[in-house]
Amino acid sequence: METERPIQSVTEQVRERARHLGFDAVAIARADAPMDDHYARYEEFIRMGMHGEMEWLANNAPARNGVDSERILLGARSVICVARSYARSRGDEASDPPIAQTIARYARGKDYHAFLRRKVRRLAAFVRTFGTAEAPVRARPLCDEEPILERAWAARAGLGFVGKNGMLIIPGIGSMVLLGEVVTTLDLSPDPPMTERCGSCSRCLDACPTQAFVRPFVLDPRACISYMTIEQKSAVNPEVQAGAYLFGCDDCQLVCPFNATARVPKVRTSDDPFFPLQRWECTRLESLLSLDDEAWNNLAAGSPLRRVTRAHAARSAAIVMANRRDATALPALQRAARDHDNPSVRAAAAWAIDRIAGKE
Repeated sequence: METERPIQSVTEQVRERARHLGFDAVAIARADAPMDDHYARYEEFIRMGMHGEMEWLANNAPARNGVDSERILLGARSVICVARSYARSRGDEASDPPIAQTIARYARGKDYHAFLRRKVRRLAAFVRTFGTAEAPVRARPLCDEEPILERAWAARAGLGFVGKNGMLIIPGIGSMVLLGEVVTTLDLSPDPPMTERCGSCSRCLDACPTQAFVRPFVLDPRACISYMTIEQKSAVNPEVQAGAYLFGCDDCQLVCPFNATARVPKVRTSDDPFFPLQRWECTRLESLLSLDDEAWNNLAAGSPLRRVTRAHAARSAAIVMANRRDATALPALQRAARDHDNPSVRAAAAWAIDRIAGKE
């Protein structure tokens, strides 16, 4: 008669498979407890309206208090948390095309959702192999769409700790990571949570160009450049959208000591999903002001930038050129201020012209 495999042996096999699939870190949390303080902070966040136009954050609120539910997975016993680093060396980044350098680092290459989901699904399929006909194991892969408190689960699992900028920080790997989870009915050995290690450091808070942090560990997304350039569809105050980012922002991560000491590949080759797409080599910010829908869809296809419309990208491009005081962009901005079919782009272009001319 075949003997049952011990829990620790199964746990180690799951860890090994996660690493084999290319994840840089893996840790496990017990699934049969509510989120308590994490959920209370989430409720306050929603109550204060900090989610802004991200209405999906307020949806399915009760489901975020635990994963042992019909919304996620009834009978869940374990949450396998995984991370994939997208960090590159500063030397490697220095050779990125100019427009790529205005894009957050996670978004310069291919859209991560497709390949990350594929790997999380493969991990879930492996977990199911530990079941039998009489005692099947269920496993649900999660990746950036389901209503769970993703960073809170990663912290509970000991994958890393949540820093003062709200990012999950993994010592030795840093915070430039993408997260995924497999929620399963398989009983695995959990890891101990990791204590917060920021100490008195406040570099991330001080580096924020819009001062979007209400206090340590609390970011108001409505004041964050990532929110303005990706999520905010309504009119934006260009005076507030500081800096030179077209899509997202990395400033609070770039100054973090854990990222400065993180192990990163010396060079990511062009077949790596996080290597900047070749299309950025022949794309200029000014060209975003005159694209039609078809041209924008072709440019953004297969990239995280497909989350925004051409008007949203054009508006951000105008603000970036203004903040750079880029006089060479004036002809393109003047045409956009006069002819663009979107009023928010016309307004941003007009503001950019005045700012470059020193009137703002």
